[in-house]
Amino acid sequence: MEKRRARITALGRYVPERVLTNADLEKMVDTSDEWIRTRTGITQRHIVDPGTPTSVLAAAAAQDALRKRGLSPSEVDLIIVATVTPDMMFPATACLVQHKIEATRAWGFDISAACSGFLYALTMGAQFIESGAHRRVLVIGADVMSSIMNYKDRTTCVLFGDAAGAVLLEPAEDDTGILDFYHEVDGSGGSYLHMPAGGSAMPTTHETVDKGMHYLKQDGQHVFKYASRKMADVSRQILERNRLTPEQIDLFVAHQANLRIIRAAQERLGLPDEKVVVNIQEYGNTTAATIPLALGTAMDDGRLKPRHRLVIAAVGAGFTVGAMLVRWSGVPW
Repeated sequence: MEKRRARITALGRYVPERVLTNADLEKMVDTSDEWIRTRTGITQRHIVDPGTPTSVLAAAAAQDALRKRGLSPSEVDLIIVATVTPDMMFPATACLVQHKIEATRAWGFDISAACSGFLYALTMGAQFIESGAHRRVLVIGADVMSSIMNYKDRTTCVLFGDAAGAVLLEPAEDDTGILDFYHEVDGSGGSYLHMPAGGSAMPTTHETVDKGMHYLKQDGQHVFKYASRKMADVSRQILERNRLTPEQIDLFVAHQANLRIIRAAQERLGLPDEKVVVNIQEYGNTTAATIPLALGTAMDDGRLKPRHRLVIAAVGAGFTVGAMLVRWSGVPW
């Protein structure tokens, strides 16, 4: 008897209206449009109005997905939110989203896996469907990265934007859905991409605030090398485990961290441009939101069709790493 499989039945997104262009950043920090574009592929990013929390974006993306599916929030069993910019340390952002959208029957929790967060949350949500415990799981990736950016640090502030994406998981009625996943972590890389203060290791003090230790810190060169190699490695690994070659996939959906990282993985896998989703130029790195936004871009472009075989891959702070093999279902859009 074939095991029950989870499939994505709806996709929603929310992107703030406010746009921060490379030209805007030229006025804020020592950088240039040419420098940003050639090193990252980014031309603009969307950011929230000051004081807008992650739960607002996450709730809007969730409501968009449910509206497209024609379901009420009260029909959701579980809400999983992937984020590294929660509204607060506790309660979980999932609790705040549950209240905002009035998902009266749902329980929920957050996952912190940085840029791999959505993929980790998707894997977790699928387990609740496959086990038969739940029928409808909302998986949300949302981050307000502008809330932890130092806009005087040109090595980081040019990279990130704010956004949210959400998918609804339900049992598959055919052979579509999430076919396989692979994840790993390498905690030895934790110091290369992190926010030093605000946790139990370094509680908030006047000194930590004055020293800017509540902003994202990154060793860009080390992260670039690791991500460029790992994104392709885990993608190839999940393909080989399923006796597939890169030529047999229809679309490669990579975490949108840096155009050069995406192209490096593409080259290692031997994929043509038409099989690779790229939207980093418009949104920047939105951390947990990049993958659902990329899926939305592929649907906008008409490149994501029912029964297409996808590989989704991500590398994030931690280091966290993940890949997923999906046969796409028909999703309202």
